[in-house]
Amino acid sequence: MTATRVIKKILCCGLKNSSKFNQLPQGHVRVYVGKEEFPCKFEVEANYLNHPLFENLLQLSVEEFGYSYNGALRIACEIDLFKYLLDLLKSRNPVAHYMELQDLISKFYSIRKKGSQ
Repeated sequence: MTATRVIKKILCCGLKNSSKFNQLPQGHVRVYVGKEEFPCKFEVEANYLNHPLFENLLQLSVEEFGYSYNGALRIACEIDLFKYLLDLLKSRNPVAHYMELQDLISKFYSIRKKGSQ
């Protein structure tokens, strides 16, 4: 792993503090996101697991990784896309409930493209 990748991982995911690493707030689950060798760790509200968009991401992840995991769910998508989904779910925007995964992805890349111009 290059120094740049290590720094990017630390900035994105933080360092693992052994005393706090295994503790989760009540009502939260640990999710690892990314297709890379070292995915980023997120702690998300457990009720998000029932959301159709989250379920769709989990199904894609099963296709990528199978059902085996070590103590946390693994989501096979870009980290920024996952953050976008979390922001959408946290906003409690009713549009998110009726959105298809492909629509979410298209909207994410559309916003991303506009931001880079």
